[in-house]
Amino acid sequence: MVLLGLVVGLLGLALGSFANVVIARAPQNESVVRPRSACPRCGAAIRSRHNIPIVGWLALRGRCFDCSEPISVRYPVIEGLTGLVFVGLFLWLGVSPELGLALIVAFFTVVLSAIDFDTQRLPDNVVRPFAISVGTYLLAWAATTGSWSNVVGAVIGAAILAAFYFLVWFIYPKGMGFGDVKLAPVLGAVMGWYGWTTLVVGGFAAFVWGAVVGVVVMAVTRRSRMVAIPFGPWMFAGAWTGVIGGSAIAEGYLGLFGL
Repeated sequence: MVLLGLVVGLLGLALGSFANVVIARAPQNESVVRPRSACPRCGAAIRSRHNIPIVGWLALRGRCFDCSEPISVRYPVIEGLTGLVFVGLFLWLGVSPELGLALIVAFFTVVLSAIDFDTQRLPDNVVRPFAISVGTYLLAWAATTGSWSNVVGAVIGAAILAAFYFLVWFIYPKGMGFGDVKLAPVLGAVMGWYGWTTLVVGGFAAFVWGAVVGVVVMAVTRRSRMVAIPFGPWMFAGAWTGVIGGSAIAEGYLGLFGL
């Protein structure tokens, strides 16, 4: 069990390193495979020994080996965060079909949230692979376990959340980007797979998270009007809320009314 946890953690660190590449290149429509990572200032290629997650940044003391250009601390933070999240999910779910789906969603949570914070965009060249990964995994899961009723729930969840977000965008396009609309069916499929309670709680929780963050940002910046914030991260936060605590939240809410 410990060895498996270590493997999952190392996988998370490696994918965290890859996440940094995707975060930097995908918004520019650049290949995430070629060319090799290089210093943006001097153009020197990053040596293989310096590409080891976290260790490479520490060995370089946060600076380019060739020109001493500072390397953002966000690189090891993304790597470490992804590794920790992967281990946490492994400890929670163990070796199970749920773990595979959770790891996929976790990776894209990190990537798309970071991109949305940077650019306030959710690029198609990242959302599309996310959708393909989720769809392929759910179909494989159903094919090996016979959980075809869950596939129906995923399709319905995707359709409902996509329609709802499209309606919100159509009514008030200034308040929501169309990238959020494209992300909605993917998260809807994940939540719909687990059932109506997860879908309802997760879908509603996204707007609660967004509202809370908006209020906090306005308080910190001392602005009286709504501050533009990326919504993608809170869509993910809502989905995780639904998956992790949807049943407990729903029961607690209904209990307030004696239901």
